[in-house]
Amino acid sequence: MRVVEVSRFGGPEVLTLIEAPDPVPGAGEVVVEVAVADVLWVETMIRSGHGGRYFPVRPPYRAGVGVAGTVAAVGPDVDAGWVGRRVVTRTGEHGGYAERVAVPADGLVPVPDPVGLRDAAALLHDGTTAFGLLALIPPRPGDRVLVTAAGGGLGALLVQCVHAAGARVVAAARGAAKLDLLRRLGADHVVDYTAPDWTDRVREATGGLDVVFDGAGGEYGRAAFDLLAPGGRYSAHGAPAGSFAVPEPARARAGGVTVFGIDDIRFPPQVARGHLVQALEAAAAGRLTPLVGQTFPLARAADAHRAIEERTATGKTLLTI
Repeated sequence: MRVVEVSRFGGPEVLTLIEAPDPVPGAGEVVVEVAVADVLWVETMIRSGHGGRYFPVRPPYRAGVGVAGTVAAVGPDVDAGWVGRRVVTRTGEHGGYAERVAVPADGLVPVPDPVGLRDAAALLHDGTTAFGLLALIPPRPGDRVLVTAAGGGLGALLVQCVHAAGARVVAAARGAAKLDLLRRLGADHVVDYTAPDWTDRVREATGGLDVVFDGAGGEYGRAAFDLLAPGGRYSAHGAPAGSFAVPEPARARAGGVTVFGIDDIRFPPQVARGHLVQALEAAAAGRLTPLVGQTFPLARAADAHRAIEERTATGKTLLTI
């Protein structure tokens, strides 16, 4: 089978397509015939050697963290009824950029009939994170909520969910195309945060914020924190702009702001599973639509990473196998 491997840290070109033996399911495992592989921004950071303490991965390793597909075979002690079922699952150290993967059976999540495998893969991580964040910081009707990096896969889900909760949503993203999409997804206000006065525009539209879901980090996240009204709630879960924008504890206490960071969304497996099931059920009911902006074949995994790093990607990026 074909699989993508990273033998050394570096640019997208280090993602190398190789031939490897087909996996054989061991005790408690199944083999999934992969249809779609998830691609995350954090994978580009890991591949470049900047995973840090949060993602201490070392080469050589197989790229990819999750897939959607069909169970092709089961190992000893696994219910044969799984064969032929459509599933979504995390792949961990097994890697997900591959034609077939062997994974623990207890990590499988069935995909509801109305949901396509592409959308299921798009929800595997971003849907889990979105519903986890909404459990930590439930938006209330009338809340003024800013979502940064709103044009990404996670941000687009948060915009929809916050809007559905009756809050006022400000979506911050880069470029007119993304802002137009976000309006259609329910954003009450949109702002291009490459504009020097973007925070003034947010303040003018809202008078201040009750909640910030910061998926951008860096200077954008720090500027967003300053827009919070006393008693606000803030999540620093993204770092594409350079670092997680976690404020100094003394600053947060002074404003009565409740802060959540990346460690708060490292959910135990059963909790993560529950959030994923919620996301899949919402998609099946038509209440949530993943924004899949681009797909690439397995052989072009490097192009997928490149699109994310160069910020030409809109919404979710996936690999199709």
